[in-house]
Amino acid sequence: MKRRTLLGTGPALLAAPALAQSWRPDRPIEIVVGFTPGGATDVDARLYARFLEPRIGGTVVVSNRPGAGGEVALAAVARGRADGTIIGTTNMPGLLTIPIERPAQFRLADFHGIGNLIGDPSAISVAASSPYRTIEDLFESARRAPETITFGSPGIGTDDHLLMVLIQVATGLRFNHVSFQGDPPIRTAILGNQIVATGLNLGYVLTNNDGMRLLALAASQRSRFAPDLPTLKEKGVDVNMASERGLVMPAGTPAHVVSRFREATEDIAKDPEFIKAIEARSLLVQHEPGEAWFARLRQDEQRYRQLWATTPWAQR
Repeated sequence: MKRRTLLGTGPALLAAPALAQSWRPDRPIEIVVGFTPGGATDVDARLYARFLEPRIGGTVVVSNRPGAGGEVALAAVARGRADGTIIGTTNMPGLLTIPIERPAQFRLADFHGIGNLIGDPSAISVAASSPYRTIEDLFESARRAPETITFGSPGIGTDDHLLMVLIQVATGLRFNHVSFQGDPPIRTAILGNQIVATGLNLGYVLTNNDGMRLLALAASQRSRFAPDLPTLKEKGVDVNMASERGLVMPAGTPAHVVSRFREATEDIAKDPEFIKAIEARSLLVQHEPGEAWFARLRQDEQRYRQLWATTPWAQR
């Protein structure tokens, strides 16, 4: 397959809109989610599926395939039917960092980007019963006893893990990383005092906040959904991290089918009811069209490669 086809450019895609309007799936469309049911990505996927069905003209089902920080699901999509009946959810930065961190079963070039859809900044939280009431309390404890503060994430290369890495780079602190297979198991571990802290996304914590205490937000400014929550930057740690959740298809999918999904997704992102449902979970719709999204991801990929090369101690 030529590079221009992989990147979604060239004559094949210029004629795609007319063809896209006539395409209909001949079987149910499967959305593959790389994490356990009930987590933020899973809930996003199920909402997207509901809005996609009337626009695409077929049944849409969600399939959970957790494991390896999302790699199991993305590998299944990369090897899946290139006929428009399988798409995958993505979580940035894992889409890029997993193939950088280890020999993975997929790479960015294995996919067409349908588009990014959701933005959800990372937030550091602990149990409500925790002795750590501020981010300064947590950092001071980590400073006094390096590698004793356990920090949970859905796996190496995920946004929660990268948040921890970037904080360590910025502060010189060292945490003890513990991997899980999704947000709900991390929350359970926090509430059960099995781990001390996590970088779960703000939207997930705010909608599942019973027993949780937020300490700081990893964003350039405070969130309108949690205006009293300080940013790490306010506390002298200039670190930003978020889960950007989008959708991809196998690279061999015909251009007119990719266009059909891109058009439908752009329309969903503008739907007032979809926006209302997303914001009800303290999330923001941050649509980025497939071609522009993947162009940015290729630039981000180089930055993450550099980060990985300079932080070998973080790869565990």
